[in-house]
Order: sequence, then structure tokens, then C-alpha cells
Amino acid sequence: MSGVLASVDKRTQLVGENRLELLLFYLHSRHLFALNVFKVKEVVKLPHISKIPHAHPKVSGVVDIRGESIPVIDLRKAINMPEAKHIEDTNLVITEYNRTVQGFLIGKVDQIINMTWSDIMPPPTAIGKNHYLTALTKVKRDGQEHLVEIIDVEKVLAEIVEYEVHISEDILDKSIVNEFAGRKILHADDSPTARKQVSDTLSQLGIEIIPARNGLEALEMLKGWADQGRDVEKELLMVITDAEMPAMDGYRLTHEIRNDSRMKNLHIVLNTSLSGSFNQALVEKVGCNAFLSKFQPILLVEEVQARLKAVLEQDSQ
Repeated sequence: MSGVLASVDKRTQLVGENRLELLLFYLHSRHLFALNVFKVKEVVKLPHISKIPHAHPKVSGVVDIRGESIPVIDLRKAINMPEAKHIEDTNLVITEYNRTVQGFLIGKVDQIINMTWSDIMPPPTAIGKNHYLTALTKVKRDGQEHLVEIIDVEKVLAEIVEYEVHISEDILDKSIVNEFAGRKILHADDSPTARKQVSDTLSQLGIEIIPARNGLEALEMLKGWADQGRDVEKELLMVITDAEMPAMDGYRLTHEIRNDSRMKNLHIVLNTSLSGSFNQALVEKVGCNAFLSKFQPILLVEEVQARLKAVLEQDSQ
């Protein structure tokens, strides 16, 4: 157990303090891109890729890494960049998202930088919905600031692997199914894809999903409602929050909620693409009530049903 806790402390040292590390790289272009180091398992020189018949056009094939077959996604194709003419300095970054391991073809690796989430900016709304950015930031080079585009990997994966959001009748608790109508959940996530997945799933139950693009936006909503004299703890069935978001991450959001007497008892579910054996200890460390790895609609519905049952029992006492 001490080894697990040591791993928790090591892996959450940055995220628990509203900080993150970014792996900066190029995609055979002059633009800098980034992935969160927390989701990167390793970076290797490109091994032999075995082609797969009838694979998705953005999937280049599979590679064998120490006996494990890992699908390889051409990241440049995945975000709809034109095909590169000169493919050199190609690397494979192996990541773990939503309980799956996949490799992304990238170009030259630049460096790893340590930043605060307050340095991370959401994409401007004027660029529309067809982009593949979850956030932006800037780095200084030779006295000049350079833009870094942080890729929305959840959107990339959702376009390759179809996610099922339909709720089958056999997982619904018939004794409470009529109690969902009118219930509200605040959902904070910087990925439009992740917000849509949760909304498409839970709206089938008649639940109203109130979206927020990051932890700061969610906190401002909560404090605004409380300032109006509204009973936030009664109005919201729960808060669902991603872990890593621009402006304020889910850990800081949870900390702020727990330290406000008007909302400290809110039920908070950490819903993140991070996965691993340290997650339950992570939930306890940051003060959330539950952890859900993205995207598992059945477990999401079960968690919401369990919370509604608890609320109904409290109301009946």
C-alpha cells in the first residue's frame, strides 16, 4: 500500500497544485503542438508498422512494443493537416486515454515544459467547432512568444472509435427512473466531445446537463447561484468534473467547493481520461466522492442512479 501511495503522491504532485507538464513537438511543420505528459507513457523512435486491412484511414497500423500490440494513429492526418512531403524525425508517442493505449505518429520532439493551468487558454470561440484544439498556451523562444496548440485527443479518438451512448433498459432502476426528470447536473470539461458524450447519455434520463468549459467557469456559476440565495446543494444532483482543464483544473475546483460553506456538501464525481491503479487514492486525496474513467456510459448511469437513490432516501427521512 505504501508503494501505491508513493505513486499517488508522485503522479499528483503537479495536478493537485493546478500545474501540468506538456510534451512539445512538431508535426513536420513549423507549428508547435502539445500533449499532457500525464497521459504519455513513453516516446520511442518509430518501429516497424504492420498494416491492417480495412483499418480506419487515420490508423497507420499496429506496432509491437515489448510484446504489446499498439494501434498507431497518424496525428497529422487525425487533425486534418495536409500530408507532409518530408517525413523525417518521426517519433511515436505512446499514450493512455480512456483505459486504452495507442500510439500517435508525431515529428520532432521539442521539450517538456512545466506550467500552471492558469497559463492555459481555451481556444477562441471564433474558430468554430471543427478544430482539434482543447487549449492554447505560449512559450518564449529567443525573446519571442510562440503559440502552442494543445490537441483534443478525446475528439481525435471519438472520430476513430465510435462511442455508444444508448442506455439499455436493463441497466435502469425502474423504481427511480421517473425521478430523474427536472434533476440538474453541472458538468465541467474543456473537451466539447467529452461534454457531448455525457450530455447525450444522461439527457436520455430527462436530466438537465449544465455545461462549463473549465473549472473556473463552473466555480463562477456555482458562486453566482449561491450569491443569489439559491440552495446549490439542493438544486444540483451532482457536479461532474474533468481533472485537467484550462484556467482551473478539477482538483482546484473541488478544493474551492469544499471550502465554501454554501456548497461544501456537493456530490463531486471526477470524470477523466486519466486511468491507472492510483485513481481511487487520488479521489480521496482531492476530496471527490467518486471517480469515473472516460467514457463508460453504463458506469456513468449507475453512478447517477446511486446518487439519486441516496438523495431520495435523505429526503424521505
